[in-house]
Amino acid sequence: MFESAEIGHAIDKETFEAEVPALREALLEAQFELQQQKRFPVIVLINGIEGAGKGETVKLLNEWMDPRLIEVRTFDQQSDEELAHPPAWRYWRMLPAKGRMGVFFGNWYSQMLQGRVHGLFKDAVLDQAIAGAERLEKMLCDEGALIFKFWFHLSKKQMKARLKALKDDPLHSWRISPLDWQQSETYDTFVHFGERVLRRTSRDYAPWHVIEGADPHYRSLTVGKILLEGLQAALKRARTPSVPNTAPLPSGVDQMSLLDSLDMSLALDKADYEEQLITEQARLSGLMRDKRMRRHALVAVFEGNDAAGKGGAIRRLAAALDPRQYSIVPIAAPSEDERAQPYLWRFWRQIPARGKFTVFDRSWYGRVLVERVEGFCSTDDWMRAYGEINDFEEQLSDAGIIVVKFWLAIDKQTQLERFQQREDIPFKRFKITEDDWRNRDKWDLYRTAVGDMVDRTSTEISPWTLVEANDKRWARVKVLRTINQAIEDAFAQRDKHDKKGKKDRKTK
Repeated sequence: MFESAEIGHAIDKETFEAEVPALREALLEAQFELQQQKRFPVIVLINGIEGAGKGETVKLLNEWMDPRLIEVRTFDQQSDEELAHPPAWRYWRMLPAKGRMGVFFGNWYSQMLQGRVHGLFKDAVLDQAIAGAERLEKMLCDEGALIFKFWFHLSKKQMKARLKALKDDPLHSWRISPLDWQQSETYDTFVHFGERVLRRTSRDYAPWHVIEGADPHYRSLTVGKILLEGLQAALKRARTPSVPNTAPLPSGVDQMSLLDSLDMSLALDKADYEEQLITEQARLSGLMRDKRMRRHALVAVFEGNDAAGKGGAIRRLAAALDPRQYSIVPIAAPSEDERAQPYLWRFWRQIPARGKFTVFDRSWYGRVLVERVEGFCSTDDWMRAYGEINDFEEQLSDAGIIVVKFWLAIDKQTQLERFQQREDIPFKRFKITEDDWRNRDKWDLYRTAVGDMVDRTSTEISPWTLVEANDKRWARVKVLRTINQAIEDAFAQRDKHDKKGKKDRKTK
């Protein structure tokens, strides 16, 4: 894959200086149009051989274009805060908004390549990382992002010649970094795994561009023209999305829904409720203080019918804990800043660090519920979201985060009674809105959406718990008991894994 980047591409100074003014003017115009349209972000990934001109080229692009609209991000060694979160968290929180450009050094490709080259993991882990990068880029592109991936290349001979020239030059020897010397020793291995990564991740929606880096004039003009042509094509693209070719979800022949299988008569009397509530709250408090929790985080997702009692269940959770241990994130319609990002961005930013607990009062499932039913996104968007959500939750699980998801279900008559109570009680009137009444007219559509959501996103690593919530007491206790059981199961699985690891090490 690197043959054409080792043949000595070069452009003379006169040609370079003659072409730069027009190229720079066109890049500025495209950048201004990008900022005006605010239809999509631009993500530029910088990778390749040390000394091939990565930094110099990005520096020149900042001179040619308006640097105020370019965010250059460098991902070096992970900070303590980043280590306490899933690996993708550090990248999601740095994504550029629509209308802006983000340049990522040390991105997800750098991390996987360095880890494999230095033997921190085997091919199977590298292949998992490659698949994860593909899924991330596909989602970003489906959400509208324009991705450029550049591999700056030098042949082994060119790299050695550069290092020798700098070493012999007392004025420029400081430019040789420890990473340069390190990569000179691992060049063949780095290129071997680099080719593997490029081969498996160069896709029509985010292709790789291999740039020979020996001649600064050639590499700068080449990168500038690739950016310009890609930007101009994206900016000219029709604003109206094409009609997706999405296979429809099947409808139930017998009209039975998943929610029909719930026993809505389940209830607790006051005495049993108070006893069980205190028991489960004490259990939760102890589990959150357990030292094993330092290796986990906890995420509780609350979805449900309007007036199903989500707020009351969340308050009983909070009552068991120190306020410093948890945060509650209420999800409403996205803000302007949130609409300028992929829909999962605002949730990635709220993922808790190890030892912490985050409660989402409504969540990323809005895409397959409210946005689906109300038509706020296309069929293609919400159909695609099932897979994206499963991938998101799998990343959380892989990072040691315990994800517990609740759908609080009530019947239509119970909802009507609670709506009427809210209107009659002064301090509860703020809880009832015109939207609540309007949503009752779409009761059946929401039930269908809930059934599809559970069928497609209730996984072994992140199952849904359907809560019979006609009786609030029953619902609150079931929520607490389910969370406690999930934490204990995670602890037991971790203990089993640690015990196996110790046994394997003794065997060796």
